[in-house]
Amino acid sequence: MSDQHLTVVEHPLVQHKLTIMRDVNTPTAVFRQLLREISQLLAYEVTRNLAMTTKRIETPMEAMMAPTLDGKKLALISILRAGNGLLDGVLELIPSARVGFVGLYRDEETLQPVQYYFKVPEGLDDRLVIAVDPMLATGNSSAAAIDLLKGAGATNIIFMCLLAAPEGIARMKQTHPDVPIVTAAVDEKLNAQGYIVPGLGDAGDRMFGTK
Repeated sequence: MSDQHLTVVEHPLVQHKLTIMRDVNTPTAVFRQLLREISQLLAYEVTRNLAMTTKRIETPMEAMMAPTLDGKKLALISILRAGNGLLDGVLELIPSARVGFVGLYRDEETLQPVQYYFKVPEGLDDRLVIAVDPMLATGNSSAAAIDLLKGAGATNIIFMCLLAAPEGIARMKQTHPDVPIVTAAVDEKLNAQGYIVPGLGDAGDRMFGTK
């Protein structure tokens, strides 16, 4: 499913792996591995329209003009801490990418984001910027992270997540209608604590085994 603002990657492998991740009995090591694998599958969709050019190379048979990526290396921005699970997989696919980090945590009473760290590559205005965070729940932290990236010069941003709630999608569309969202699934709703339902719990806790 895809529209101008939202793309849901319905590939069978993505959906199968996501189902295993949702299972409360899936151990931390398996959860972490599956998150890395899904991130690579999502990254294929995110990078579908990268700029291309050609260059002359010599194959074992003859010379040819071969396709190659054009422009500056893209930037991957992890929204800490859970974003690192997606970051690791995308970096395996695009090892030359520049990497940045946005440190935000959610105040459990107000559900508002609190910033504690921000370090991103230079020249974001000339790069495709892919911001990664497994869960798009209320959308408050994601919107705040995009605010910071735009403040640092980014103009071409894609947000990649594992799960999204309708409330988070609406929040992002309201605050950043120019930022497409790529996700594996859109779930039913948020609960009173701001967690995605049915969801998969806290992605950071499940990835790092902290609960």
